[in-house]
Amino acid sequence: MKTLIGLEMLLIDEQGIVIQGFISPSRIEKYLPEMKRGSVYKLNNFYGSRNKSVFRVADHTATVSFPWNSDLSVLQDSPTPFDEDSFRFHSYEEFQANCDLKGDLYDIVGHMKLINGQSLTEPPVLDEVEIAKARHLLVHVQSHDGPVMKLYLWDQTARDFCKKFKTYENTPTVLLVTTVNTKSLGGTFALTSMSSSRVFMDYDVQPTIDYFGWLGSNPEIAEQVNAEVVTKRETLTIAEIFSYIKQESAKDAFFECTATIDDVVHGFAWYRAKISVYDNSDQAVFVLLGDAGLELTGKAASELVRSYFEIHVCFVPHLGHTELMETKELTMRCLVPEALISTIGQRHKFCVKVTEHNLSGKTRSLTVTKILPLDTPPATELSEGNNTTAASVETFETGNDVCEASKSRVDSGEGSKRTCDSAEIERAKRPKSGN
Repeated sequence: MKTLIGLEMLLIDEQGIVIQGFISPSRIEKYLPEMKRGSVYKLNNFYGSRNKSVFRVADHTATVSFPWNSDLSVLQDSPTPFDEDSFRFHSYEEFQANCDLKGDLYDIVGHMKLINGQSLTEPPVLDEVEIAKARHLLVHVQSHDGPVMKLYLWDQTARDFCKKFKTYENTPTVLLVTTVNTKSLGGTFALTSMSSSRVFMDYDVQPTIDYFGWLGSNPEIAEQVNAEVVTKRETLTIAEIFSYIKQESAKDAFFECTATIDDVVHGFAWYRAKISVYDNSDQAVFVLLGDAGLELTGKAASELVRSYFEIHVCFVPHLGHTELMETKELTMRCLVPEALISTIGQRHKFCVKVTEHNLSGKTRSLTVTKILPLDTPPATELSEGNNTTAASVETFETGNDVCEASKSRVDSGEGSKRTCDSAEIERAKRPKSGN
């Protein structure tokens, strides 16, 4: 593998001071073969440079750099004790305060609640093939009695997690991950590993040992959330949802989206009604299955269909049975209840599901599972059932850093032109006046 930027490391001196080290790409082969994590060395001929402000891993303002004439020699049986590790922990509040700033990378220690959506009450099944395809796994972790956080472990860090997890006879509960980055997506806070991240569990290092002891003394904290981990569904714009669908690692997922209804699409039976919606970023077609539109109309689908056919079908008494059935089918497929048409112009919070049909490109229409009042607190992921584990899959860069689901949001007003599936929009009926 070709290194373009260089090799970075943490160096600890005899006083316990931690400083960042750097070796340029052209000198890595000279020094790296002689270096071993935890060993004690004497370094001659080095120079100091100012520490970078982005993704720092040490508090010290300087970086120790290796020039061409640096001399690195191992010290055997050093009389001076050295710490083998040094950690910098942040709490939930500290992580959140530094979210999206690309500043220092801190460490997280806590107890695991879910691993790829699986509770630890039973040994989770880690499908390494699927994890390799997705290039990451998701751990819900809680630090002491703070809020539950989403922690994404990427590439080598995910592989290290799986390897270490499977070495334990009993299911490990404590997790420590170093140098994590903080990002937000649709208002939801998340942590993500970097290429420098390392994974520790239960009895690996002193901080995990201490935390394991604390957890044993506070069993009510360990059982506080269990499988009912309270994590918000992601709230995304329409454009962000479409951006998520385009990601290679995307899976079935649930999101929340606030949008305005501007059309009712005709040509579909009531049990599969379609509405055209928009927000300030894009336009989409939402599919209402069964009674998903109950919040819109105040009536169940069966009640609407029954009353609707009483109005629109009973006026053909001279038709035979076969013709009457054909008329019912035509009426059902070409018209929709007035109660649904009257929702045009209303703004709602929709719970939508991204399905395999979206991911494969077969359709851009999104299925609505629930409609919430705008002032309703976000529901938990488990309210949608077991399939919501994929709802946590965010969009990330190809590298180790998380990127926003949409690099830029189109700032178009409600009166601007909106586009969606042309065939569906052509069937949409816009109110002529008064709506």
